[in-house]
Amino acid sequence: MRIGLYPGTFDPITLGHIDIIRRAAALVDCLVIGVAINRNKGPLFSLEERVELIEREVESLSKETGMVIKAHPFENLLIDCAKDVDASVIIRGLRAAPDFEYEFQMVGMNRVLDDSIETVFLMADAQHRAIASKLVKEVFKLGGDVSKFVTPSVLEALKTRLG
Repeated sequence: MRIGLYPGTFDPITLGHIDIIRRAAALVDCLVIGVAINRNKGPLFSLEERVELIEREVESLSKETGMVIKAHPFENLLIDCAKDVDASVIIRGLRAAPDFEYEFQMVGMNRVLDDSIETVFLMADAQHRAIASKLVKEVFKLGGDVSKFVTPSVLEALKTRLG
């Protein structure tokens, strides 16, 4: 069974993330969404809330494809998380050139730490390239409409959290 790991903070999960999840699910037998516990980023949503939002968003996709898609919190090195879930591939989404520069360095480090785990890059769909969780939160806080960037349930979570 080929297990893929798609890591991120998902604070909150966006339509861009869901696009990558949908496309990644076609490449592996089981997809684990690694939810990073990154205290340095000061997430808006707690780890439990982010996991719950992800599970809610991928439930229908999992049923539709018959594939196991699950959330897995982690705070250790990405490569160690991949080993913990028996992933043979790490899936990363790219929006623009600056993403590639950062990801290129991370892949180099991960290959030195364990060269048996591959990294696959998926380009964000053109309609989702501008979406970043950080920007979604900023736009929402300033009264902007983020309904084109997140699902209705994520929008409700933002309204509940930020009013």
